[in-house]
Amino acid sequence: MRRDIWIVPISGGTDFAGAFVGGNPLLPVYSGEMQCRCLGAKVEAYDDAGRPVIEEVGELVCAAPMPSMPLRLLNDPDGQRLRESYFDLFPGVWRHGDWIKITARGGAIIYGRSDATINRSGIRMGSAEIYSVVEALPEVLDSLVVDLEFLGQEPHMALFVVLQPGHRLDDALRSAIEARIRSSLSPRHVPNAILEIPEVPRTLSGKKMEVPIKKLLLGQPLDRVANRGSMANPASLDWFASYAPRFLETRRAPTR
Repeated sequence: MRRDIWIVPISGGTDFAGAFVGGNPLLPVYSGEMQCRCLGAKVEAYDDAGRPVIEEVGELVCAAPMPSMPLRLLNDPDGQRLRESYFDLFPGVWRHGDWIKITARGGAIIYGRSDATINRSGIRMGSAEIYSVVEALPEVLDSLVVDLEFLGQEPHMALFVVLQPGHRLDDALRSAIEARIRSSLSPRHVPNAILEIPEVPRTLSGKKMEVPIKKLLLGQPLDRVANRGSMANPASLDWFASYAPRFLETRRAPTR
């Protein structure tokens, strides 16, 4: 095993043109963990009450201003979109929209997007942990998971998969995916439905568009949840636009 290579995963954001957590050549490297919070970035993991926690998963926040933080976003003259995007949950504190754990030794572990969090029977899950299991299967190229809550009904978690060429989503593969999720994570992580899609919608920076697809499948209009101009693959929305009405029809509460 090579020990003379410094591997530095980082996590940051496009809107402030920087990184929150990254590497330091003077610190040891631990598997699965980013080495430290970046210089000048007061990054914390906040619990639901807005208190910093250690060795617990919380909201990734930057509790003090950074020089590169924007004062406005494009086409946002009054700053409303900036406030709604980053300052809605903790007033005056930048909430980035990721789950993070700050370790006791000062490292950081990112667990995926907090605004697309899955909560099943009181168990909070990150989509990233499901992706890591599902996309390790040789038949699966890519995946997207959303958890949908409907008034008066049980939540519905849907897993959408893009398969490698030459494979199809039959009952045997569905069972194999469910079994791998159950054994690697837990029975509560097993989705209610697994569906095959042509491709996963992604932003220009490559992020999976979990939240827009979730909003679409909850009944919001497509033009209000996604901007095709800010996507890497806008045609990928067509499948979901066609599927959403059919899905919503199955979720309608029966009339009396």
